[in-house]
Amino acid sequence: IGAGFKALGGGELKGLTLQLEQTRAEAVQRLIEQAQAKGANAVLAMRYDSDELDQNFQEVVAYGTAVVISS
Repeated sequence: IGAGFKALGGGELKGLTLQLEQTRAEAVQRLIEQAQAKGANAVLAMRYDSDELDQNFQEVVAYGTAVVISS
């Protein structure tokens, strides 16, 4: 409720910003784990995608191409 009032007045919603940062970090960690499980040692062209599932839910996805880089 408080975030709704603050959004009306403008300004950053610091709690929601922190939650989004944590969600992005979790999405990247899952991407890394999936890439490693497939034998990759790097991810190319990593990017985020997000979507609003409902007025109360936000989806954040990190994706890219898992590759093996050797020297």
